[in-house]
Amino acid sequence: MIEDNEISDEFEDLEETDDGVLFEHYNVIVDPGQSLIRIDKFLSNRLMNATRSRLQAAAEDGKVLVNKVAVKSSYKVKPGDEISIVMDYPRRELKIIAEDIPLNIVYEDDDVMVVNKPPGLVVHPGHGNYSGTLVNALAFHFKGLPLFDSDDPRPGLIHRIDKNTSGLLVVAKTLEAKVKLSHQFFEKTTKRKYVALVWGDLAEDQGTITGNIGRSPKNRQVFTVFPEGDYGKPAVTHYKVIERLGYVNLVECRLETGRTHQIRVHMKHIGHPLFNDDNYGGDRILKGTTFTKYKQFVANCFALIPRQALHAQMLGFVHPVTGEEMLFESELPDDLANVIVKWRNYLSNRVTQE
Repeated sequence: MIEDNEISDEFEDLEETDDGVLFEHYNVIVDPGQSLIRIDKFLSNRLMNATRSRLQAAAEDGKVLVNKVAVKSSYKVKPGDEISIVMDYPRRELKIIAEDIPLNIVYEDDDVMVVNKPPGLVVHPGHGNYSGTLVNALAFHFKGLPLFDSDDPRPGLIHRIDKNTSGLLVVAKTLEAKVKLSHQFFEKTTKRKYVALVWGDLAEDQGTITGNIGRSPKNRQVFTVFPEGDYGKPAVTHYKVIERLGYVNLVECRLETGRTHQIRVHMKHIGHPLFNDDNYGGDRILKGTTFTKYKQFVANCFALIPRQALHAQMLGFVHPVTGEEMLFESELPDDLANVIVKWRNYLSNRVTQE
């Protein structure tokens, strides 16, 4: 079974029924590099709105299973463990409604499709976003395909990118393609390159950021870096400076792992948040001068790109049926391209004045 790196569902309240039937609500495969840690601590970091006290109560009630055996909350998870949380009632159903939403299709054949997702488009339905998502668009585009007539809330999805991140995604059109592509992501054999505009002038031209990523205990809507072996999941990001633009840098990021918000969290961790990233502190002036003209310039830049400056530019994988090496690249979206030009002009004018 392929690991779900981005669980964001709410932890359901316990209810009692009379028939004793159990329904699986969550399934998590523990990473190969995970250190020994109590299961209540591990799961509280993985599941939104799941406090340790609620997880402990679920474990005491026999609802937390490891390798199909009920465990107590003090159980220490080990690499490869398959954790299931089961309840006495089925999950709330989420019906996927097909919607005629335009798609920017980069490539398509009988097995896979590669799309270039615009910023602002949510990938799959969830809390607060039950329509208007990429999955709703795929359900319309693939009417009649068995995979998209199922009850799978994420049909065809292999990976995802944030709502306000633009760029390339691969979608499976058959179950065979989904399984084989998922395996490639799990084994980290895919190629992914992102372009980001970050605050500050990085000291080195290139580097590697490592650090476990997990939900922040203070705000579970965002993620943070934890010391190795404490919380979170191992994450590795390689970066290279593409262009130095004074108070901001354009960087290329390559992922070894695919954690939620990974680039955004790692760049903040080293003191270089993404430009206009409102979740991680990049939506205010972090570098530069105190001059009014400069403040207005930055405000104009924020208006040009009202989101984090991040684009999934390159995606590579092995075709699940033909075995062919597939590699796709996309141009920068207009908002990111325009704000880069604006910073180039600012830097050029500043150098000329000096």
